[in-house]
Amino acid sequence: MAKILVIEDENRMAELLKRGLEESGHTVGTATNVSEGLRMFAYEKQDIIISDIMLPDGSGFDLCRDIRRQNETVPILILTALGTTDDKLEGFDSGADDYMVKPFDFRELNARISILLKRCQIPTVECIEYADLKVYLRTNSVSRNGQSIILTPKEYNLLLFFVQNPERILTRTEIAEKVWDTHFDTGTNFIDVYINYLRKKIDKNFNTKLIHTKPGMGFIFSYENPY
Repeated sequence: MAKILVIEDENRMAELLKRGLEESGHTVGTATNVSEGLRMFAYEKQDIIISDIMLPDGSGFDLCRDIRRQNETVPILILTALGTTDDKLEGFDSGADDYMVKPFDFRELNARISILLKRCQIPTVECIEYADLKVYLRTNSVSRNGQSIILTPKEYNLLLFFVQNPERILTRTEIAEKVWDTHFDTGTNFIDVYINYLRKKIDKNFNTKLIHTKPGMGFIFSYENPY
């Protein structure tokens, strides 16, 4: 189904992942450190990267950044025991598409892999336009009023969810489920942090604001302030 590169230095976990993913029909290669993982990635095309954070010769976050400099679209899933909000934010900021915390359920891992693979399918629609904002689906790029806007992969996915659901209230729970494919503790400000990141890039320097907050309910994407 997919060619997956697993970067994990704990032999028992690496074997568990390899065996479980192969039983699900995937082809799996393994690396035990950052340098080996980068060599394997450069040598052969991979459909998905699954990486730990704590590796012998560096950080999985640095690995993500290195891969993103070479390839902006290959899905990267971080699988780690580090599960704080700050860890997750750094993972997404470094270019990861998804983040799972050990211990994990293989059924959930396989579900997330399936979702990441679907996201990589070439879209039939090339561009979504809303007001003066354009989202180019084939290149995962964005512009507003003709000005190019650089987004991280997770910021792009968040914006895409907004433009696909304009002018309706999106709750934090719905955003977490649809953009991050998971449930986050509603007591954290994880979603709000990323909304703020996105606002600074697509709204701050423009007169018309597109992202609005409905207090106590969520957010709405609209070229007119509904409140």
